[in-house]
Amino acid sequence: MKQFIHKSMAIFMAAVVLMTTMSFTIDMHYCGDSLVDFSFVQKVKTCGMEKAQATTSCENPTLSEKTCCTDKQVVKEGKDDLKVSFDQLTLEQQFFVASFTYSYLSLFEGIESNDVPFIDYPPPFVKRDVQVLHQTFLI
Repeated sequence: MKQFIHKSMAIFMAAVVLMTTMSFTIDMHYCGDSLVDFSFVQKVKTCGMEKAQATTSCENPTLSEKTCCTDKQVVKEGKDDLKVSFDQLTLEQQFFVASFTYSYLSLFEGIESNDVPFIDYPPPFVKRDVQVLHQTFLI
């Protein structure tokens, strides 16, 4: 069970690093206020209404009607530098890292003496063997 948890956490952390360093683009095509198409890997398919049609009036034959379609593109740039330098941290952050490291490492210091506080006292006298009395045995 412990190995399964370690492997799943390693896969999760690798996926997080991959997703934060990967850059991607989302293309969206709107017709008015409604989303018509979106795509992650290629250009979006349009509805055909975005092409402006020339007017046939005699006043301004070169002007065209305004289209209601819009294309939006969302670009997410990934990180290139994952290693944060200790120089870029503020003084408070450096103090926190140093104090946290010191307190974390002091948790694992060993005890110099192996004192047993109850060595002077004898164990209690057992009047009956409770396991035999209740017929409960560890197998």
